Amino acid sequence: MTAITINIPDSKVSFFKKLIAEMGWNYEVREDTHSKVKARLYDPETGEYLNDKTMKAIEDVRSGKEPVYEMKSMDDFKAWCESL
Repeated sequence: MTAITINIPDSKVSFFKKLIAEMGWNYEVREDTHSKVKARLYDPETGEYLNDKTMKAIEDVRSGKEPVYEMKSMDDFKAWCESL
């Protein structure tokens, strides 16, 4: 017996299960672990990926856990730093 691995969209799994069962074949469904890996940001100038700490900080801001500060000038930035 030969095994063949195919990747199909989640929305089509039930269709393929039914089709394969109608043919009298066996099948095994495995979750795709490759698509579950979180993407890392890449800096083309240095050729490096951001480290875990930086990625967590970005995720915290995107999810709303950390506030976003908008500064229009260096003076705004200095004033914000002095307020800490």
